Amino acid sequence: MRHAAVGVTVATLWSSPDRTRPSDAAALLDSPDIGAWIAAMTPTEQTGSGVVTQLLLGDPVQVEESRPDGWSRVVATGQPAPELDPRGYPGWVRTAQLTAPASDGAEPLVVDATTTALRDAPGGRVVLPGVVLGTRLPPVGAAAGSWLPVGVAGRTLWAAADDLAPVPDRPPTGDEVLAVARRLLGAVYVWGGLSTPGIDCSGLVHLVWRRLGVRLPRDAHDQAAATTPVAPGTEHPGDLYFFARPGRPVHHVGIVVTPTDRVLLHASAEAHQVLEEPMPQDRVETLTGIHRVGQPATR
Repeated sequence: MRHAAVGVTVATLWSSPDRTRPSDAAALLDSPDIGAWIAAMTPTEQTGSGVVTQLLLGDPVQVEESRPDGWSRVVATGQPAPELDPRGYPGWVRTAQLTAPASDGAEPLVVDATTTALRDAPGGRVVLPGVVLGTRLPPVGAAAGSWLPVGVAGRTLWAAADDLAPVPDRPPTGDEVLAVARRLLGAVYVWGGLSTPGIDCSGLVHLVWRRLGVRLPRDAHDQAAATTPVAPGTEHPGDLYFFARPGRPVHHVGIVVTPTDRVLLHASAEAHQVLEEPMPQDRVETLTGIHRVGQPATR
C-alpha cells in the first residue's frame, strides 16, 4: 500500500474497471474532460453507471493495488463511507490520474469559485482549467498582486486570490449553506458526481459542507447516520431532508430552504439537474427524517 493524491482537476472513481462504457472515454483520459464526459452521456446513462464517486485535485488516497492495464484500486480517505470501508470510499481510478502526495505545510485554502483555472505564472498561461468548488490547495509562498502561488503535484501554479478562501473553522450557518448550494443550481445530475459540472444528491451535500470546512460521509444513508434528527416543524434552513421507501435504506437527500413551505434544494435525477422547489408529492410520501449537521444553525 502506498499513499498518493489526485493529480487532475476531477478524477472519477469506479466500482470496477469493467463497468466503464464507451461514453465514459473522456473521464478515462490521463487529463480527463469532465464536461465532455457528461455531454457524451444520455440522460439514462447520467443516472446510472459504474461510477461510485469523484475525487478532486489534491485529494489523498491509499493505493491498494496498481495493475499493468493502468487501473489502481484505492481508498479515498477524505470521503467517509463507514459501511464500505472504515478508512474511506473504495473504488478504482486510472493510475495516470494520481500523483505523489503533497508534503505537509501551510493550511490549505479552498476554492470558493464555481470553477477556476491554475496558471504557470501570475496572469500567465492556463495549465489546469476546471478546478472546482471545494478543492483544497496549499499555499506555497507570498502573493504577487492578485495572484497566489499554490502547490500542485510538485509544481508551483498560480490561482486568482479572489477565487480562494481560508477553510472555515466554525460550523456554518444555514444562510452560508444555502449560499454555497445555490451556486450549483442548474448543474447536471450525474450518478456518483461530486463536481460542479455534474453531481448527485449526496454529492451535493458532501461538496457544500466540504467547502464550508465540514467533512460529511459521501452517501445519503451514511449522511443520515452521521447527523442529528430534529422534530418536524423545528427544522431550519440548511438542515437536511432524508427520503426512504418503507423498509429500505435512505436513498435521497436534500437541503431545507423554507421549512414552512417545505422547499428543498437538491440534485434531482428526475429533473436531471440541481434545483430548488417545493417538495414534490413523491418526496412527501417518502420523507423519513429531518436532520441537522453539527450545532444548530443560526440566521
